[in-house]
Amino acid sequence: MKSVTLQNITKVYDKGKAPAVDNVSLEIDRGELFGLIGPDGAGKTSVFRILTTVLLADKGTATINGLDVVKDYQAIRRRIGYMPGRFSLYQDLTVKENLNFFATLFGTTMEENYALVKDIYDQIKPFNNRRAGKLSGGMKQKLALCCALIHKPEVLFLDEPTTGVDAVSRREFWEMLKRLKQQGITILVSTPYMDEAVLCERIALMQNGRIMSVNTPQHIVAAYPVPLYAVKAGNIYTLLNDLRKSEQVESSFAFGEYLHVTLKNNNTTGATGLKNLIAAQGHTDIEVKTMAPTIEDSFIRLMNENNDQRSIVQA
Repeated sequence: MKSVTLQNITKVYDKGKAPAVDNVSLEIDRGELFGLIGPDGAGKTSVFRILTTVLLADKGTATINGLDVVKDYQAIRRRIGYMPGRFSLYQDLTVKENLNFFATLFGTTMEENYALVKDIYDQIKPFNNRRAGKLSGGMKQKLALCCALIHKPEVLFLDEPTTGVDAVSRREFWEMLKRLKQQGITILVSTPYMDEAVLCERIALMQNGRIMSVNTPQHIVAAYPVPLYAVKAGNIYTLLNDLRKSEQVESSFAFGEYLHVTLKNNNTTGATGLKNLIAAQGHTDIEVKTMAPTIEDSFIRLMNENNDQRSIVQA
């Protein structure tokens, strides 16, 4: 049995004018660390709210460990942990009071499931008597995770848990998730950060309410269909505009100090031909090198392909 399933889930807001989730189907295995990857507005939170029984889908069905999210919502709520994107604990309660409160809600105690949260709780234990609203971003994140785990859930939903926290806290958080996975918990995490995608076992790339691809990060990157080049020159902004105007260039996007460039299919000149093209445009200090694509490169390409297909359908 799959841990989480979605079948043709659709959710539309604003009286049918704003599709948030568009015919999404997914299957997630038990004990899997699965990532839902996409920018703000992609539909990630709506999917999570449907799966955690706080939002009804307009169409489709979804299950958690075989339980229907509509018919069996009460049973599901006892079996899942949910950490929403915004810090939603009681800010006037202390760390310890929040933990005891959520444990009581689920009919358990901190001591009963202490082994599950020990590694995380040990980091916030020195602040037991501090009000939650006075904690740092990283400490709030750890407290929220402890509260989501306090009843030993079978499935854990984390909606953009690392948004707004520092790089060190982000790294620590993912190390905690790896340890939790070893205890058999199915973990679904959403994030807009493409660099976090590689930390998941499998991912779904999502944009405009649709799933563009579902696979391991390695397979998604390996499926990139054309050579990719990292390019820079003396005036990077002018170079970007010139390449986008060229009939030989398929795509050109800024990535830090480089542009990531692909050539049209009929162009076989490779890096040498691209360098000659740039020189012919009058640029100096040119650097062109072949590079391995990233998840972000794959996401952008899939997004553009999907937009092209939708434009054809609408036409």
